[in-house]
Amino acid sequence: MFKKILIANRGEIACRVIRTARRMGIKTVAVYSEADADALHVEMADQAVLIGPAPSAESYLVIDRILEAIKKTKAQAVHPGYGFLSENQTFAEALDAAGVAFIGPGAEAIAVMGDKIQSKKLAKKAKVNTIPGTPGAIKSPADALKAAKAIGFPVMLKASAGGGGKGMRIARHADEVEEGFRSARNEAQTAFGDDRVFVEKFIEEPRHIEIQVLADGHGNVIHLGERECSIQRRHQKVIEEAPSPFLDPQTRAAMGAQAVALARAVDYRSAGTVEFIVDKDRNFYFLEMNTRLQVEHPVTEYVTGLDLVEQMIRVAAGEKLAIRQEDIELEGWAIEARVYAEDPFRGFMPSIGRLTHFQTPDPSGTVRVDTGVQEGGEISMFYDPMIAKLITFGADRAQAISRMRHALDGFHIRGVSHNISFLAALVAHPRFVEGRLTTNFIAEEYPDGFSGADLPHDDTATMVAVAATIDRLRRARDATISGQMPGRRRTPAGAGREDWVVCLGTEQHAVSLTRETDGYDVNYAGRTYAVRTDWRLGEPLFRGTVNGREICVQVDRRGAAYRLFHAGSESNVQVLTPAGARLAALMPEKAPADTSKYLLSPMPGLLSSVAVAPGQQVKAGQELAVVEAMKMENILRAERDATVIRLHAEPGDSLAVDQAILEFD
Repeated sequence: MFKKILIANRGEIACRVIRTARRMGIKTVAVYSEADADALHVEMADQAVLIGPAPSAESYLVIDRILEAIKKTKAQAVHPGYGFLSENQTFAEALDAAGVAFIGPGAEAIAVMGDKIQSKKLAKKAKVNTIPGTPGAIKSPADALKAAKAIGFPVMLKASAGGGGKGMRIARHADEVEEGFRSARNEAQTAFGDDRVFVEKFIEEPRHIEIQVLADGHGNVIHLGERECSIQRRHQKVIEEAPSPFLDPQTRAAMGAQAVALARAVDYRSAGTVEFIVDKDRNFYFLEMNTRLQVEHPVTEYVTGLDLVEQMIRVAAGEKLAIRQEDIELEGWAIEARVYAEDPFRGFMPSIGRLTHFQTPDPSGTVRVDTGVQEGGEISMFYDPMIAKLITFGADRAQAISRMRHALDGFHIRGVSHNISFLAALVAHPRFVEGRLTTNFIAEEYPDGFSGADLPHDDTATMVAVAATIDRLRRARDATISGQMPGRRRTPAGAGREDWVVCLGTEQHAVSLTRETDGYDVNYAGRTYAVRTDWRLGEPLFRGTVNGREICVQVDRRGAAYRLFHAGSESNVQVLTPAGARLAALMPEKAPADTSKYLLSPMPGLLSSVAVAPGQQVKAGQELAVVEAMKMENILRAERDATVIRLHAEPGDSLAVDQAILEFD
C-alpha cells in the first residue's frame, strides 16, 4: 500500500480524498494556487506545495508543476479527483513515465472514453445501446445544420472533449444551429482546449441515469447500481439520488450488464461511471463514460456501504477487488444536493466573495456534508462555485427527502449568494416527491426562471410563533441588561400575557405570549403553539420545537427587526406593539431605482465581447454582450427595442455585479 499520495486537485474533492487516505494511514500532499493558499484542503493535508497563480491554466492544469510537486514530496501515487487533469491522457502517461501510480484508469481508457466520438464507436462495438448521431466532428455551422436535418430535430451540439455541462447546446430548430454551434465550440475551447463538436439526436422526456462501475487490474469488473441525475440546470446536475425511482430490476440489470461490458471492452481499472439517457419507456442509450470519480459518488457509498475512494486507492496499489457482483445489495435511499455560490433569484448568476459566516448542518449517520471551504474562506471567480454537497440517507425515498428538507435549514451562509432556496423548492416540489423526473424538469417547472413565488409554502403560523419567541427573548435579555428585570429565569412560568403584532413582510399577525418552562406558549389565530428552545440571542440558528416538532430557522438581526430564513423562504420580520403596528401600516414604501436604461452585468466576470456600438438600434432578444464567469459563457440580450447611446465597458474588462455595460436611450 502507498505511504504517501498527492491530490492533484482542490476544494471539496481534495478534502474528501484526504479524509479517506488519513483513515487508511496514508500521508497526503496538497497542491494549491496562490488563490488557495489559505484553503481548507491545504490545511488538512500533511504537506502542501504551491504550483502557480490563480488561473487553473497556470496552476492546476500545468502537468510539469504537478510533477515537480511529486518529485519534491516523494509521493508514490496521485489521485486526480474530478475536473482539471482527472481525465487527461497526457497526465496519466507522464505519471507512468515517472514511475508514479495514477489512482484512476489507464491512459488508453481515458483517451478513448474521454473522446465522445471514439467512445461511441467502442460502445457500438461492445453492443451497448447508442444514440443516433454524427460519426465524427462537425467542422462548420453549415455542416452542423446538414447533420441536424439528417438526424431530425431536436438535436444536441456537444463538445467531443466535454463534460460538466460545458460545450453543450440544444437546437430545436434550424435557426438555432449556428449560434449553438458557435457557443458550444467556444466554450469547449475555453474549458478543454479542444473545440471539436458533434451532433446527436436529443431524446425527448429523457432521464439521466448512470451506472457506477468498479474494476481492478485482475479482470474483475462489477457495477454498484445506478444514480438518478435528471435534475439538471444547463446540463449541470443539481440533485442526484440512488437508487432511481424509475428503474425496475430488469432495466437495472440490463444497464449494469452493458456498463460492465463497456468497461471490459476498454480494459478499465478503477472506479468509473457509464452514463445513459433513458426515455419514458425505459429504453436506454449510452451517453458517455466518465473515467474518474463522480461528484455524486456519495449517494452510491450510502446505499452500498462502500468507500469508493478507498476502492480506487486499493486498485491502484494492485489489489484485487474484495467484493463480487453478488455481494452488492442496494439498501435504503440517498439524495445529494449541490450547494452553489449563485443567486437563483437573478438567473443563477455566480457569486464570488468571502464567506463571512459558514455553518453546516450537524453531520450524523444519515446526514453528510462534503465541503472544501470554511468560514473566512473565499469563493473565487477562477474555479467552480460549489460551496458544499449535502447528502441525506433514509430507509426509503420519503425519509431521505424529509431529512434533506430539514438539513437544508441547517446551513448558515453569508458573504455570498447561494442556492439553498432553490434546492428547498426542488425537494419540496410535488413532482419531485412523486419521482416524475426528466432532464427538462427545471426548464418545465420554472420556465420564467426562479422567483420567490416558487418557494415551498411555509407554515405561516409556525414562523409567526418562532418570530414572536425570538423577539420576546431579545426583550427579556435587554431588560436584564438594563436592570429592569432581575433575570429571565425568575419570571414564573404562566405569569403574564403579552399582546404583540408580528409583521411578516407586509402582513400583520396578532399574537399573545405566555412564559412557560424553556420557552413560550404563543396564541395565534385561536390556537396555541408551544415553542421550546434553549436558543440565545446572537446564535445564527434558532433550534427548538414547535408543538413537539423540530425546527431550525436562520436568524439575522437587523436593528430592531430580523431576517428569518426557513424552508427556502426568507422573511423580514418586525414585532411591534398593537399601536406601533397600526402606525407602521401607514408608512409609504420606497420605490426602487430605475435601471431600465442600462445593461447591467448580472454577475462578476470577464466581458468577452460586445456585439453593438453607440448609435445602433437593437431589437428585443438581440445579443448585446457576452460575459464569461466560472468557465461559462453567458449571452446578454436586449429586453426591448432601443438605441444604444453609450458603452460603459470594453471587451477584456473585469465586471462587478450590477456594473453598467452599456446605456440605452
